[in-house]
Parts: sequence; structure tokens; C-alpha cells
Amino acid sequence: MAEDNPSTALAPQQFSIDVMLEKYAKGDETRVEDIHRRVARGVALAEPAELRAKVEAEFVDNFKRGALGAGRIMSAAGAGIDATLINCFVQPVGDAIQGVDDNGLPGIYVALLQAAETMRRGGGVGYNFSAIRPRGARVHSTGSAASGPCSYMDVFDASCRTVESAGARRGAQMGILDCTHPDLLEFIAAKHTKGRWNNFNVSVAVSDEFMQAVADGATWQLVHKAEPSPAQRTSADIRQREDGLWVYREVEAREVWNTIMRSTYDVAEPGVVFISRMNGDNNLRAVESIRATNPCGEQPLPAYGCCNLGPINLTRLVLDPFAQMRGGVPSFDWDGLARATRTQVRFLDDVLDVTLWPLPEQAREAQAKRRIGVGFTGLGDTLVMLGLRYDTQEGRDFAARVGRTMRDEAYRASVELARERGSFPLFDAKRYLEEGTFASRLPDDIKSAIRLHGIRNSHLLSIAPTGTVSLAFADNASNGIEPAFSWTYQRTKRMADGSRQTFAVEDHAYRLYREMGGDVNALPDYFVNALQMSAHDHLEMMAAVQPFVDTSISKTVNVPADYPFDKFQDLYFEAWRRGLKGLATYRPNETLGAVLSVTPQETPSDSPDPELDLDPLRIAIDHRPRGELPAIIEKVEYLTQAGKKSLYLAVSFIEVTGRIAGEDVTIERPIEFFIPTGQRDESQQWITATMRSLSLAARGGFAARTLQDMRKVSWDRGQVRLGDVERIDGHRSPRWHDSEVAALAYAIQQILHRRGFLDAEGNQVPSRVLAKRRTESAQPVRALTVDDEVAADDSDPPDASASDANDASGLALMHGRKCATCGANAVIRKDGCDFCTACGEIGACG
Repeated sequence: MAEDNPSTALAPQQFSIDVMLEKYAKGDETRVEDIHRRVARGVALAEPAELRAKVEAEFVDNFKRGALGAGRIMSAAGAGIDATLINCFVQPVGDAIQGVDDNGLPGIYVALLQAAETMRRGGGVGYNFSAIRPRGARVHSTGSAASGPCSYMDVFDASCRTVESAGARRGAQMGILDCTHPDLLEFIAAKHTKGRWNNFNVSVAVSDEFMQAVADGATWQLVHKAEPSPAQRTSADIRQREDGLWVYREVEAREVWNTIMRSTYDVAEPGVVFISRMNGDNNLRAVESIRATNPCGEQPLPAYGCCNLGPINLTRLVLDPFAQMRGGVPSFDWDGLARATRTQVRFLDDVLDVTLWPLPEQAREAQAKRRIGVGFTGLGDTLVMLGLRYDTQEGRDFAARVGRTMRDEAYRASVELARERGSFPLFDAKRYLEEGTFASRLPDDIKSAIRLHGIRNSHLLSIAPTGTVSLAFADNASNGIEPAFSWTYQRTKRMADGSRQTFAVEDHAYRLYREMGGDVNALPDYFVNALQMSAHDHLEMMAAVQPFVDTSISKTVNVPADYPFDKFQDLYFEAWRRGLKGLATYRPNETLGAVLSVTPQETPSDSPDPELDLDPLRIAIDHRPRGELPAIIEKVEYLTQAGKKSLYLAVSFIEVTGRIAGEDVTIERPIEFFIPTGQRDESQQWITATMRSLSLAARGGFAARTLQDMRKVSWDRGQVRLGDVERIDGHRSPRWHDSEVAALAYAIQQILHRRGFLDAEGNQVPSRVLAKRRTESAQPVRALTVDDEVAADDSDPPDASASDANDASGLALMHGRKCATCGANAVIRKDGCDFCTACGEIGACG
């Protein structure tokens, strides 16, 4: 039997044990077997009571045969914590600030709030931001111009920056923009700005039409349904098409493609997803549209779709590995693979019924279609153990057989589940099997069974990266579909006492080969790693497996630093021609560095340890401490197009101690921003989202930067008046902001400025200065009480009148360009000079 073969007999590596204990063990769990039992028991709760014990035992046996749950499942199933078992989701984002847009998509700040809740519960998030109108587009309600999707991605990035998901997992995001969006070139270039979108993977959604335009040397239109602003419409290039879309620019398709490729070549992003292929191959193309993927790209998903993943460790199914060393022939347990796949389908189907769903929309989507993703890991090591080279046709044929076996067994198992439990609610045999869908290419007997009995799960297969799951539970078997990157490498870990310890981490196949008497100083030629094969060979393996995967494959194609640019471009064209659904490449360079350090980097003994110094402004605060915190409440009044508004802002503080130049330094930092209850209603969900995102940023040490980002947010409801500015002549005039978000950010900056945390321009005051001010003159703060909230609830905002639209100077406010002094869109040409009708500032003349 596979579970008794020598590949399971190795004692675990110390680093694997540490990862297992730190990331997956709960309570008194100390062994992998403890986690297996906990997870099997937790997932089997989806079964009828009389079957639970039997099914739990089947799940435990399947773990022994090599089955795994994805990270969220292994960490949280059966643990009794409020965390989702689902790794990733797709979050829709519409062209509105709050509520829903004309197409029913959630507004930007509703989407932000939903995404924050998803990441807080442990899920990564993918988005397509193409619905958001382009930079400069007309905002009808105010006549102002939009800021475009890239500016809003800054806000989502700031939110994700400090979201620590359940189980100490940082939030992961994928940001996608369509190849037709007018802001495409800005999107492509965004990650060339250091520090921008660090919490996003980004990809361009490329259609077949675009790729054909590139091949033909044709022009390409960048379009959107949003109307351009009057200023933009002065361009002769802008026009409205018969389909109602506005053409913002017409460009050479090859120039756009070259820009994408050059950016990918230089900084590894954006990636490319072939969105036409994803939709055309989709089993549910009749009822859904795919616009985005999860953060690693292996799951094309509709709005609120999820990836419920579980790989099978193929190395556990190798019989008599390295038998050629003894004159024998190793083999593979194909029956074991079939059995493990069938049980894995039931396991993942049960996960859908026991998991916590961060959002009700996600629960409804999952129950309607019941997507799951059975996959594999350890392919690279399995080939080595069988004596097959990864970069040969023989190796690819083996991988294709693995894919075919898993496809057929998964679909058969799902049919059997449908007979037992019923088909997924949206199942329609005719549309599911119509020509062109993945299911239409199944063997005839499976298609006949689907027509007769239905099928439980709309999608069943996905090849995902397995990361720490392979390290913790599979003795560092090669990750997913990847070959091993290196046979041995060094990992440095910071210990509990502050010291650092370096561990040697070995690849499973390499380790097994050595333990069986192989000479690791003269490895056979079938030990081929990721950097020893051509980029084309990486691509060929994806092409061999993709026909048997109903979603997609996450794989990185490694290319050397000196790889020619024209050949690099050809890789992507070849991927499209071969029917792949996406491609990610990695070319090490000075900007990115190497993927992995194979040998440890020595630190000179006389160099200071950078980890001994830790700026208290940068220390991440895992969670809000229990109990009351010292806080400030301030009333904020501001004027909008809808009249005057009044609300209370509360800012809580915490003392944080760090070390600078070897000395302890204690400062006071804001940790939480909120609006006391009773002031928010359904139409102001964006306020809740904004305050939560800002609080998360503050805990990560990014409050100042996030507030600066928020000051740049604009919306379509006209400018907001809050605060004032003083001209050189001493005249004070109202200050104008491009949105309520920007106005509230300004109000919070002023609170923190008066507190001494920020300077007058909203910039961060250094830790040393904060520490000195704290010791010299600490300002009194008090803990919030219930009375504060009642007072806020009972406070009626003052009446607003039309006369508030202008200040005491009596100026007639007129719409114009943005004023650099007061921020109002009110600069006109008067008497040959730029003149602000809001504050009276006189600018350039001539």
C-alpha cells in the first residue's frame, strides 16, 4: 500500500515541524496526526449523524494516503475559531461610492468593507476594478472629474496592508484591469513606483480580440461606458460608439502589449490572464461572467466566488522510489490516486457546509454552484522519484495521465454525490454540457452519467501553489506543479528570545535519495530543478496538464536574467496559442533580487543587527488590547452639496515601546478610529469601511500615509467644505475637499496634529520627537464612556442654509479649475488672471 512505502518513513525535518506547530497546530496538538484527526472530525460534521464516524475515519485514512486540505482548512477546521476554511474569494467592485451601481455591483466603499471582513476572517481577495470610471471621466451630479480606478486601488492597498487575517495570515489581493480600460497604461506602470500596491498582485485581463489585434498589428480602442468630461471631449479622438461605449483613446495594440511585456520583464508584473479562455471554457458560462481570479490565479471566479482547495501529495503514491538504484523499476499507485481523488471530492464538498462565510453573498454563491478544487502537489519530486525528467516528453506524459485520472475520478465522484445529495442548484445539463465547455470534453460515459443523475459540483479541479502546506505536511515536497527550486537551502528564523537561528531545509526527493544510499554529490540527470530547464519547458508542462483542469494552474515560469526580451514576449504568445488561461513569469534582476537564497548571506560581525532596533512607529500591533483605552472625541461639522453634516470622531491611543540606536523609546500612537454608535445609517456604509481600514493601517504603523492617501479620494457628489486656509495677506477662506472621505481624513489629521503625532501638513513626526514631547508635556486623555456615545447620539446637527455655500467675503462661488490654496474647484480667468471664486486667491496673470 502507498502509505507503507519508504517515502513516508523519513523522520520529519525540524523546520517542517516548526512550521506545522506555528501555523497549523491548535491547543495541545504536537503531531501531524493530531491535526489530521481534528480536521477530519471538523469537516465530517457536515455528514448525517449516523455517518460521521465512518466518514471521519475515511478522511483520516485519505490524509495518510497523501490528501491535504489547503492552508485555511488545515489551520481552522474543527478548531472552534471564527475563521473561514476558504482560502480566497473574488470581490466585485462597482462604479459608485456606496450602495450599488447601475449594474448592481457594490459601491467602492461597500466593496472595501466587504473585502476587509473577508481578509479578517482569513480569506484572500481578487478584484476587477474595470467598472470604475476612468480618470477624468465626467461625474454628472457635480460636473467634476473622476480620479480613476488606480487611485481607489491605493485605498484598498492601504486597507490590506495591516489586515492580519485569522490565524496570523496577512491579507492577499489580486487586482485586475481589463485590456480595454482607458487607464490601462497607468495601471501597468503603477508598480514601478516604489512601495505602491505592495499588497497586490496585479494582472491585465487580456481578450482573444486584443491578442489577435497584437498579432495583426491593428489599432486598439480604450473604452468605457462612462462619459468623458467636457475637457476630455475637446479631443478629436474621443467619440461614442454605436454600442454606447465611449472611445477615450485609440492606440497601437502592439505598443500596449510591448508596455505590458516590458513591465513584466523588468518588475515581474503585471501578469496576464487570458479572460476569453477563462469564460469560453467555463462550465457555467451560460449563467456567470468571469472577471477576476483569486490572488494566485489558479481560480477564475465570478462575483463572490470562492476557492475551496485540497491537493493530493503525489509523492506518497510512488511505489519503490529510486528502485533503479537496485536494478528495479519504480512505479506509481494509480488506483491509490483514483481512491484519494474520490474521497477528496466528498471532503471538499463537506467543507462548503461547515465553513464560516465572511459574507452572506459568498455563502449564497457557493451553495448555488458548489465549486471545489481538487489538485495535486509534489509533481516535481514524484518525477524525480520515478526517474523521469520534468523537462522531457516522458515527464509531461506522466503529468498528463495524473491530470486525466484526477479529472475522470473527480467528475465520477461528484456524480455519485449528486445521486446521494442532489445536484448543485443551478445545474442544467444541456447548458453545462454544451459544445465548448470543459465538461463537453469529458469521456462519453461521464457525460451520460451527468445527464442522467446530475452533478454535485460545478467545478472540481484546480492546481494551486501549496507553500507551507507542502513544507509542514509533505516533508517539503516540491510545490504544486512546480519542479523543485533547489535541493537544499537555508531558512533563517527569529527565535522567541530574539536570537536568530539558521536551518537547512531539504527537498523531500533529495533527502529520500540520500537516505536510500544515493550519492548527492553526483545526482542523476533526472534531478533537474527549476533553474536548470528552459522557460519553454516550464510552459510545456502547463500545456500538458491544463486540458484536464476545469479552472486554471498557478505556476511561475522562471527565466534567467539575461533572457532576451523578444523571446520573453514569445512565451506569452505561445501560452495564448496553447490554450493556457494565464501566465506568470519571474526574471531575477536588480530590482527584484532572486526568488530564493540558496546559501545564507553572511552578516559581518561588526555590523549592527537591524532587528535589534525597532522604531515604535513601525511595530505592528496584532489586535486592540482589551478594556478601555485613552481616547479623544471631537465633533466635526462640514458642508456638502446636501447641506451641513455633524458627527463625532473618536481616536483611541496606546503607548508603544521600541528601540532606536540601542535605547528604549516610548511613544503614544493612535490605534483605533471610529464613530460612536447612532450616527451611521445604511447610506453611510463607507464611513464604517473607512474607519475600519484606517484603524487597521494604524495598527501596522501606516496611519500617516493612509490619511494622505485618503486625502486624494474624490467622488461624484461635489466638493466638501471643512476647515480653512490662510492666505499670505492674512485673509482666511474655507478649505475644500474632493469627497467626504478626504474631508474626514483632513479632520483626523488635524486631531493628530493637535496631539503632536503629525505635523501641520499631515506628515509623520519622528519617534524621537514624539518620545520627547511625551515626557515633556503629556496631554490629558480619558477613556471613552457610554455617556460619550449617548451624547453623540442625541446631538442634532445645526441647520444648514444655502448661504453656507459661500464664506463671509461674499464671493460668488463659480465652478472652475482646482485652487492650489483652498482646494475648491473654483478657479476662473478674471481680468487676465487666475482667480479663485472661493477664497479670492489671485494666481498667474498674462
